[in-house]
Amino acid sequence: MYEHDTIAAIATPPGEGGVAIVRISGADAEAIAERIFIRSGKKSSALRSHTLYHGKIRDPRSQRLVDEVLLTVMRRPRSYTGENVVEIHGHGGAFISRQVLGLVLSQGARQAEPGEFTKRAFLNGRLDLTQAEAVLDLIRARTPKSAELALQQTRGELSNWVQELREELIQILVQVEAAIDFPEEDIELLRRPEMLLRISRLREKIHDILITYDWAKLFREGARVCICGRPNVGKSSLLNALLGAERVIVTPIAGTTRDVIEDSINLDGLPAVLWDTAGVRDSDDQVERLGVSLTREHIAKSDLVLVVLDGSEPLAVEDHKLLGEAAHRKALIAVNKSDLAQRFGAEDLTSFAGAAQVRSVSAKTGQGIAELKESLRNLLLVSKVDAPVVITNLRHRAALERAEASLSRASTSLAEKYAPEFVAVDLNDTRAALDEVTGMIGNSEILERIFAEFCIGK
Repeated sequence: MYEHDTIAAIATPPGEGGVAIVRISGADAEAIAERIFIRSGKKSSALRSHTLYHGKIRDPRSQRLVDEVLLTVMRRPRSYTGENVVEIHGHGGAFISRQVLGLVLSQGARQAEPGEFTKRAFLNGRLDLTQAEAVLDLIRARTPKSAELALQQTRGELSNWVQELREELIQILVQVEAAIDFPEEDIELLRRPEMLLRISRLREKIHDILITYDWAKLFREGARVCICGRPNVGKSSLLNALLGAERVIVTPIAGTTRDVIEDSINLDGLPAVLWDTAGVRDSDDQVERLGVSLTREHIAKSDLVLVVLDGSEPLAVEDHKLLGEAAHRKALIAVNKSDLAQRFGAEDLTSFAGAAQVRSVSAKTGQGIAELKESLRNLLLVSKVDAPVVITNLRHRAALERAEASLSRASTSLAEKYAPEFVAVDLNDTRAALDEVTGMIGNSEILERIFAEFCIGK
């Protein structure tokens, strides 16, 4: 990316819509707009910043009118990127918006790369790296809770927490550096028990945030639930019942589902992906064996296994095997077809499934479906998180884990009465890890990977 170029892109999704926005950012943004924009009404005064103006877009070479638009100028530094930004709000439609963008590019702007507007906001100090990453999380949010977590980070809550932690660390590091520079003085470093306590408190704060990752990740990425069972127990019917729609073909023929069918559901604010899988049984059919193999793969990578049993029939060998596997995973057992006479009860499953929860449902009548959804949500989330902030990003977790490990080494150095130089190395490693969270890093490769995930125009 060339950070001093003027860039442009269509900032709205492709396709037809009420409005399409072409965004321009850079030193020449306003000059480019002036060459293609004909302002309506009085034109004696210059365009004011953060004001909408009505007019038309015209090709300066052919004088052909392209669109009737609203245009706004947002001068630096009060803009999203921290540079001069112009937005052209035209009629929605792929053809018209591409025409307007083409004119902008013909006047000297460059097509923006994915995430380049947000990257410039980061480089210009408008956002730190956690806030920039949260913009993408907000765009991808699928439930109110996932949007709420993203908004917390766009407001800088994680950044502020890291900064407070960093200040505490610096206070400790100052004492250690002073002990190195003035060994003849009675520096407070010699009070090793007190310093050990302060480092221990920092470790506890980091640990409390680290344990929020698995919980918050479910809201960011969605939980993965694998619906499995032997053929014809009603897995596909149960998927349809959970979704409230006829998503999957259901027949009385065992083995109808051969591939994994995926769909999404909102479990009271928790996004979840449901995988309807092929029935598990021994078979000579090669295609069915491939389907069973896929089922096993999805069971292994799921966050929760939903084992479906047919309550109207005695437990089969395949049921016993799946229940045994479920006993070693986070699992929920759904005894389907409760509208029919039942051949076994929850107490009959204890020896096979251990402490796994059992819910009686009828995919046909809808009985117990609401309770099943509630159980799914509760099992996935386990418990509420009580922490000042939460982390949802794997990069943040990895950096904080390194910070915690460095503090652990510093504690060992203090306890073993090593020279203060060893303690300083570990504390500086901690500081570097904290700086990496908020983007105080010089690794351009990391930045390129982060912003490449964004769509063009953002």
